[in-house]
Amino acid sequence: MALLIKTTRALALAGACTFLLTGHLGEVQAADDVVSSAPELALPDQDNWAVHGQITNITQHHAQFNSPYSGQQSLMPDPSTQETTDATLFVGRRLWDGAELWANVEADQGFGFNNTLGLAGFSSGGAYKIGANKPYYRVPKLFVRQTVNLEGTASATEGGPNQFAASTSANNIVLTAGKFSVTDMFDTNSYAHDPRADFLNWAVIDAGTYDYSADPWGYTWGAVAEWTQSWWTLRAGFFQLSPVPNGKIVRVNFGGYSADLEWESRHVWAGHPGKIKLLAWIDQGKMGSYQDAIRLAIQTGSEPSTALVRRDSARPGLIVNAEQELSADVGAFLRASANRGDKETYEFTDINQSLSGGVLIKGSSWQRTDDDVGVAVAMNRLSGQAQNYFAAGGLGLLIGDGRLNYAPEKILELFYAVQVIPNMTATLDYQHITNPAYNQDRGPVSMVGLRLHASF
Repeated sequence: MALLIKTTRALALAGACTFLLTGHLGEVQAADDVVSSAPELALPDQDNWAVHGQITNITQHHAQFNSPYSGQQSLMPDPSTQETTDATLFVGRRLWDGAELWANVEADQGFGFNNTLGLAGFSSGGAYKIGANKPYYRVPKLFVRQTVNLEGTASATEGGPNQFAASTSANNIVLTAGKFSVTDMFDTNSYAHDPRADFLNWAVIDAGTYDYSADPWGYTWGAVAEWTQSWWTLRAGFFQLSPVPNGKIVRVNFGGYSADLEWESRHVWAGHPGKIKLLAWIDQGKMGSYQDAIRLAIQTGSEPSTALVRRDSARPGLIVNAEQELSADVGAFLRASANRGDKETYEFTDINQSLSGGVLIKGSSWQRTDDDVGVAVAMNRLSGQAQNYFAAGGLGLLIGDGRLNYAPEKILELFYAVQVIPNMTATLDYQHITNPAYNQDRGPVSMVGLRLHASF
């Protein structure tokens, strides 16, 4: 009943957010990148303007679970229901041949469980690290993209949010600069990457160890160059880190930065397309060593804190990301990733090694062509130095039980997405998380979720 009440209230809020995005609501207080009112929109020309929109509500509930103790950043063991809603307006303008400008205006509301704390593989990709009980405006994306066609067979690119319909040659160069999410272009996967359409868990929709540049909402300033030659693409990016781990980005400043390099190869296996991506990244900024934090804690008789021992450091990582169509209705994915585990997590979540995989099945065989079924598993691990830090009472970005009886965090996620009407889906999601935040003294946790998504 509580979940039904929450869902009903979410639908009412979704309607309000849609009304808000069309420019009819007044000023709403927000965070540092808020706009005070919705922009006035000119009527789009057929060729030079594009306007799209979406609204998504995610409601999740977890049952009571075993918890002999809890810490400052633990998932609370009592039954809990949380919801998030985000509504987005995507506005695009063609500038000149091959160039396009996009601005996104978004209204958000809600939190994840325990203010998005307590799980390394957090349960909802719709939950940000900063939230609010009332809707607030943000401008998460503002960027320019230039496509340069070189040679080769031309193919049509379908238009949609943040993408104009275009004809693109097989060999081309694409340059993107501005404010956006690193994962818009890096570590993408056709079967597990979109919390508005497929899986929800952070360690499934992205490589768990990918500590990519991002503010608490997942966006940053940067630039990407992509070079495509028929069956392969090489992309390189340079992005701004937050001024401190998980900090807000209030101005452009590349004093701390990350560099990302990804090789993508495309192939056909048994008549079905697939991709393999190799991604290397490195963060350069002021970050704390786990060993230094423990050493200082012993000297002062206090709990360790990486915030007290930060200095200029580098933190690299590697990701292997594969996807393969198995039949016209079935696709599979696999990600394996690791980062250097001697320093604190800077932007994403507290994972040092991660392995995830699963399948996505279309509903054609039961005459529901637009329905999807997904099954995925993930296993996350901490380095030995990180284990010692959390066992001594340290806190990370998302986790910290005050002590630690270590075991890998294991995640199972299942979902069924049904198309209610064209451009509207409802998804029932289930997750079972063993050893939440790597602590075998707590859990397991079972949670159910309902996602409602509409677009135009």
